[in-house]
Amino acid sequence: MPVPKYIRQILVQGDRNNNIFTNSPSPLNKDYFKTLWGRFKKQSKLLEQDQTLCSFRHSGAIEIYKRTGSLTKLQKAMGHSSINVSLTYLRGLEIAELKEEDMPMV
Repeated sequence: MPVPKYIRQILVQGDRNNNIFTNSPSPLNKDYFKTLWGRFKKQSKLLEQDQTLCSFRHSGAIEIYKRTGSLTKLQKAMGHSSINVSLTYLRGLEIAELKEEDMPMV
């Protein structure tokens, strides 16, 4: 996933041995993000209780496709092994009806 320049500039200032989310060299607990997400959802009035962290990935995929109109760029940006995987992120859009064999060879 490409990292925006302004984020890279912040990251290079940090200690390479520390975790970027906790600024600590200790490894994250396997439930770290799940716990943090649960707390955030309780505090936030903007999110539905059934929203997950993956909801943002799906929203990002849709936005990439809308901006570029390219399934190949979406596939590369998301790190998917095939266009069919990328198409699952576009469910609800008409483009999701397409299959990999419908795509032009690049």
